[in-house]
Amino acid sequence: MSKEKKEKKGFKLFDFNRDGPGVSKRSADLGTGFKRFFHSYKNNFDKIIYTNIFMVLGNFPLIFLIIALSGYTQADSSLPMYDLFQNLVPFFNSDIATPFGMTMYALAGIQNQILVPTTLTYVFYGLGALTLFTFGPVNAGTAYILRNIAMGEPVFTWSDFWYAVRRNWKQALPFGIIDVLINAILISNIYNMVVSSQNFFESTMLWMNVVILILYFFMRYYIYVQMVTFDLSVFKIFKNSMIFALLGFKRNIVALLAIIACVVIEILFIFGLGGILLPLGVAAPLAILFSSFAYMKVFAAYFKIKEVMIDPYRAEHPEEFADEEFDEEEIVMRDDVTEKERLDEIKARNGIVDEE
Repeated sequence: MSKEKKEKKGFKLFDFNRDGPGVSKRSADLGTGFKRFFHSYKNNFDKIIYTNIFMVLGNFPLIFLIIALSGYTQADSSLPMYDLFQNLVPFFNSDIATPFGMTMYALAGIQNQILVPTTLTYVFYGLGALTLFTFGPVNAGTAYILRNIAMGEPVFTWSDFWYAVRRNWKQALPFGIIDVLINAILISNIYNMVVSSQNFFESTMLWMNVVILILYFFMRYYIYVQMVTFDLSVFKIFKNSMIFALLGFKRNIVALLAIIACVVIEILFIFGLGGILLPLGVAAPLAILFSSFAYMKVFAAYFKIKEVMIDPYRAEHPEEFADEEFDEEEIVMRDDVTEKERLDEIKARNGIVDEE
């Protein structure tokens, strides 16, 4: 066996740019439903794992925020559960020796354990806030990889990720901040309304926030895919995504149900079966879970975008696609280089020389 063949057979877990098995000729014949999803997911499983690594490492400041919210950096303290305790203190001091006074003091002074933020907590909150600046670019880079997998194109995870980040960071950075804030506000509203006592008005506002959160969740399927595919303003991306959230409702809801099913399984891994599957429950988000969720959303979104935006353009401008060597999505796509030029760039970057 030659030295070159031995090197090719070597185990390279983190070789992000190695050649894959290629694009299956059957991909185009599998439609846009479950068959194609599972076929592409299986054939690109390693690339989806690499994408999950980008998502976890790219948004590493989020780890500090999770630690701060978990209470690990906070100090234990206690406060009376009875709100009027401080107003009754003079009465207790005057009659504390009587049986009645001691009974009232014991009942009103029942202590409740609370967590008090420390200096380290605020430091971790500050580090976690850096997620505002990483969230958008990381989502743009991973959306580009997952879109290419859904399309059936050759994928070079490392090169494609940074290619998409460089091309889209001016839009992805500000939108990532907006995206995080919208999600944080909606989730915070729902949480506060659930834990507080509710009247009719609060219940109505709760369900309004739930509906808005679901609608925005569907919009996010399409936002980053459009960002890496078309040259559109943020306003137009928002507008189109709201329309697609309704047009693609069937695909959107199927992806949502699949994500919920995976979350339920993850919860069972962590809290069920006596902790036997806890290691798998901890490892899944770090290895495959986040990118799998993202791929479900991208797969649901891309083919609806193709049906509504790309295919009609091609039908109206057949002269732009007459040349078979011409990249058939070059005009409508933001990628302003042909597939051959992109592959040549990747080969040159990695020192790959074509044989004469």
